[in-house]
Amino acid sequence: VATGRVERGQIKVGEEVEIIGMHENSCTTTVTGVKMFRKLLYYSEAGDNIGLLLRGVARRDIQRGQVLCAPVSITPHTNFKEEFYLLSKDEGGRPTPFF
Repeated sequence: VATGRVERGQIKVGEEVEIIGMHENSCTTTVTGVKMFRKLLYYSEAGDNIGLLLRGVARRDIQRGQVLCAPVSITPHTNFKEEFYLLSKDEGGRPTPFF
């Protein structure tokens, strides 16, 4: 059972989902059940905290932090480039350094 919150859209029994994150390659599987508060449901929508029964996926195959989504809807990234500015003490930032 994979647990978490539905962030957007709906998820229904019988839909294909993709498990993304923590590994280079993703895994596609089918939702066989949706559980909420120990009740078996046909579907769930945004904002619901649910548990999903997934076909052919063992508990050891899923890790905390992974994402379930519609197949090929999200591209995972392992590195990125960023730029940020730290406010000085006079600007309302940290009075002490990070290090």
